[in-house]
Amino acid sequence: MFDIILATTARCYFFLRRFMPMAIVIDAINTRRGLKWGVPAMLLAVPYAIAAVYFRAQVGDGGPGWLNLLVILCLWNTLKLLHIGPISLLKLMMVRIREARARRRMTRVLLGDGVESFGEPVHMTTQR
Repeated sequence: MFDIILATTARCYFFLRRFMPMAIVIDAINTRRGLKWGVPAMLLAVPYAIAAVYFRAQVGDGGPGWLNLLVILCLWNTLKLLHIGPISLLKLMMVRIREARARRRMTRVLLGDGVESFGEPVHMTTQR
């Protein structure tokens, strides 16, 4: 019984990670190229917050109760988008620090090996 529950949970999780728009956006932001888009992505929280307020007003005016699920969904997405901005900035700072350390280390190694200068890379196929 536990195996069935675990398998079902795993399949649902991977389905949602693959096909839900907010999961796709957050996965794209968490890549090296996407880290710079974390703060602008925070602006997407505004339409979600406005939608949550609109749905809540509809429920308050006698609309169907299932709109409360949309209110919760919009608020959850708003919180996720507001959360990803500062996290992506911290990750970007850490990646840039790591890249700068690697550049300094490579420079030290090249200078220690007696390389006079290292400018633009020269491709072996273009030399004649």
